[in-house]
Amino acid sequence: MARNVNLVLEQGVDFQATFTINNSNNAPLNLTGYTGISSIKKHPSSSTSYPLTLSFPDRLGGKVTVSMGYSATDAMESGRYVYDVILISPQSYRTRAVQGNVLVTPGVS
Repeated sequence: MARNVNLVLEQGVDFQATFTINNSNNAPLNLTGYTGISSIKKHPSSSTSYPLTLSFPDRLGGKVTVSMGYSATDAMESGRYVYDVILISPQSYRTRAVQGNVLVTPGVS
C-alpha cells in the first residue's frame, strides 16, 4: 500500500524530496537493484506529465529521492496536482511506494 505524502513545489526553483521506504516489518527496505519512475500530473488521467528524476542516495537504508530542476518547475502552472513514485524490483515487480498531492506555488522572480 502506497504511503500518502503531500508536497509543495515552488515554481522556478530546484525541487527535491527524499522518502524512506519501509518493508512490512517497518524496517527500511533494501533497494539494491531497484529502479523506478515518478511523475506529476494535473489529474491521474491527464495526458500532460511532468517527470521527476529518481535517485537512491541510500539503497540499504531504503532512501529514494525525487527531484526536478528549476527550468522544469518554472514551466508548470501554479495549482494542485497529483504524483506517485513507482518502484521496480530486480524481478520487475512494480509497487506504488508513495503518492499524494502537489501544490505548485507561483514564483515572483
